[in-house]
Amino acid sequence: MTVSLSIESIDAHYGQTQVLEDLSLHVRAGELVSLLGASGCGKTTTLRAVAGFLQPTRGVIRLGDVDLTRLPAHKRNIGLVFQTYALFPHLSVLDNVAFGLKQRGINTRERRQRAGEMLERVGLAHLTDRVPSALSGGQRQRVALARALVIDPPLMMFDEPLSNLDAKLRVEMRVEIRRMQQAGERTALYVTHDQEEAFSISDRVAIMNDGKVMQLDTPEVLYSKPANAFVANFVGFENMIKMRVVGESDGKVRAEMVGGGQIELSAADHTVPAREFLFAARADGLEVRSEGAGIPVSLGLRTYLGRAYQYRCETPAGEIVANGSIAQPLEPGTEAVLVPKPDQCCLLPVSD
Repeated sequence: MTVSLSIESIDAHYGQTQVLEDLSLHVRAGELVSLLGASGCGKTTTLRAVAGFLQPTRGVIRLGDVDLTRLPAHKRNIGLVFQTYALFPHLSVLDNVAFGLKQRGINTRERRQRAGEMLERVGLAHLTDRVPSALSGGQRQRVALARALVIDPPLMMFDEPLSNLDAKLRVEMRVEIRRMQQAGERTALYVTHDQEEAFSISDRVAIMNDGKVMQLDTPEVLYSKPANAFVANFVGFENMIKMRVVGESDGKVRAEMVGGGQIELSAADHTVPAREFLFAARADGLEVRSEGAGIPVSLGLRTYLGRAYQYRCETPAGEIVANGSIAQPLEPGTEAVLVPKPDQCCLLPVSD
């Protein structure tokens, strides 16, 4: 049966240090949610609290109708895949996969059959008698995945499972994990620091900082509509320009930055959060032009990117990074304007 995971207002501490603060998160039945953030943001601590390796100091954790909060780790029936694989070096591949079934009292014949079938599903049926030291990193991770899946857990959890693999294997394994998660309609919580990995594998992503979820949404929304400055910076909005509204007419809002540069924003494309706000844009979201209406700048260092030229642009409000046409390069020192592309910019509250 597919069940949901609910984390409700939990706090967690390591000694006197608080690492999770009033954290709430709901993973729908059959959904894969990634916890994404830099080291120390609380993502692995959240996973440890759900797994039962760390006791929250406040709050409730539920898997379906079952309250996990005080339940011992070995009774939670969660499939875990670790960064270090955590395979038993003295056991064969088959016995490693069958270990969880043995712990659950499954007889020898059935557990060997189920372990063999799972190894076939992950493409390792021909390696059943090998020990972990005779396997490649990718093969060991497949064994770890098979061991977690064979117990048919209601919840799968992954802690940086691909970080020890090379780039090509990481892509292959994340596709395999996603395929098997969807095929079994398994609820899953996935921890990573890699944005591309999280966005490619997840139904939704929770971006974390200082033990809190800063935004939880689909990869598409996070990439194009970040909720605050932290998330915007995390997903690659290099430019954050503080502006204030100086006029409104005909469905347009006129905003001014420090030093007097002004832009017009369509009310149909943007919702202005307050009289003062942050205008956020990636380099691709600002088109460099030699003349016309836009943010006035003086072009600095020019870099060739292949698909565009990128300029470090000087403004009274500070440096802005923007991309210009590959067909019409402009010389450093030239006065130019930056024209925002509405679908690649967003407006954010200053307080965040």
